[in-house]
Amino acid sequence: MRDKKPMPQSAKLIIALASIAVWLGIWHFFSERVGQELLLPSPRAVFGRLFELIHQNDFWVQTFGSLGRILTGFGIALAVGCVLSVLMFLSDIFDQFMRPFLTATPIPSFIILALVWMKSDKMPVFITFLMVLPVICSNLTEGLRGVDRRLVQMARVYNIKGIKMLGIVYFPSVLPYMLAAVKTGLGLAWKAGVAAEVIGRTRGSIGQMLYESKLYLETVDLFAYTVTVVVLSCLIELIVVGLTRLTSRRTSDANRN
Repeated sequence: MRDKKPMPQSAKLIIALASIAVWLGIWHFFSERVGQELLLPSPRAVFGRLFELIHQNDFWVQTFGSLGRILTGFGIALAVGCVLSVLMFLSDIFDQFMRPFLTATPIPSFIILALVWMKSDKMPVFITFLMVLPVICSNLTEGLRGVDRRLVQMARVYNIKGIKMLGIVYFPSVLPYMLAAVKTGLGLAWKAGVAAEVIGRTRGSIGQMLYESKLYLETVDLFAYTVTVVVLSCLIELIVVGLTRLTSRRTSDANRN
């Protein structure tokens, strides 16, 4: 079987723009068919309202509030997940010990418990952490186990050890798993974090505004804040993945030198 050639960035951009145009067209079509802004507002009304919101200070307070909480939960999950993944890779006993927590955590139960245990502004961080941690652990553990043992043995023959071994052998092998974990984890982080804000009615958050939009039947605002979440999620994913790849290239160049 032939390996697929990587798609050029220009082609990816064209496909992405075409996809956005198609979905906007579908949205517009169904909005026209429904004919009621209360049930399904048009893209023009939603983006017009979003343009009004971005000129309000409260919008940015809410946006950066949610952004800070969700990225904090994601960052903690990423750091803890990296440590746990290494321990699970090194010890089968620890791997079996952690499996029930990582695969059978009842998130709805923990959301309810979090409402009792902590303040509403801390709950999105906690729930984001719980949602992202299993994704990070499972992907990185699989990546570590998939490292070619012959490369490790060859590196030992050439007396490559410690940090250099990590940079030359392990990091390039684990990177695809890391990128997959980051992409999936960020998507889950936004879904879980905003959902926790809605349930906890976290002040100064996008979740609070989504709840109030539903409460007062402000469907245009509801869609506008939803678009905000989608755009932020995509932008943060591009930035984080880009930084990860940049770090990988610099690490590879440093190891060659």
